[in-house]
Amino acid sequence: MAQTHHLIHTLKKALKTHGLTYNDIAKKIDLSEASIKRMFSEKNFTLKRLEQLCQCMNMELSDLLKLMQEEEQHLSKLSDEQERKIASDLTLLLVTVCVLNRWTLSDITAHYKISETEGIHYLAKLDKLKIIDLLPKNRIKLLVASNFSWIENGPIQHFFQSKVEQDFFNTRFNKANERLLVVNGMLANNSNAVFQKKMEKLIKEFSELNDSDAGLPLDERNGTTVVMAIRQWKYGLFEPMRR
Repeated sequence: MAQTHHLIHTLKKALKTHGLTYNDIAKKIDLSEASIKRMFSEKNFTLKRLEQLCQCMNMELSDLLKLMQEEEQHLSKLSDEQERKIASDLTLLLVTVCVLNRWTLSDITAHYKISETEGIHYLAKLDKLKIIDLLPKNRIKLLVASNFSWIENGPIQHFFQSKVEQDFFNTRFNKANERLLVVNGMLANNSNAVFQKKMEKLIKEFSELNDSDAGLPLDERNGTTVVMAIRQWKYGLFEPMRR
């Protein structure tokens, strides 16, 4: 099942790269746009449909499988050493975050006080860390997978917890693009595990939307952070009242 999801995810990325919308695909294979949307939402494709969709991009099914295999070979996590090197240099961390969000060198230098020479210097560091390939004309090829994540309790996560946590929560969460939900209850261990699985699924959906939007112009995308956490915890305020 995981490979099926990955194949469909690769297919959606390839269609996006070729600039094909659901409407374009529907016209090419003589189906309604609603039918195309339903196929993708239900992840229900026959082999014939997959071949037809590949033909829309002048690809063979084997080409799509090769794309999927290439993506599987990319890094889903960095090593502890890689994260430590990034976390130790604030500018390098900034450039890393930009690159992971598909920014170009010109995007970085236009939005931050980083010269082109400095930008190339930091991109070269990421190339040395095997996070990107720095291509001719300073083009960037990511070497991380679409499901990339930082190490749990690793150097980057610790950095953000110590430096960014207070700033992140310094808002009333009352804007249209903000939301804070807090719920409290009592769960059995099995129920807790089920809920964690649902959290992981939601993160995957966020990653898919992020990849889908990667081809849009930078001014149509906004830096967005999601924080989800679950733990067994009691209010410290009530601790003195415990038996």
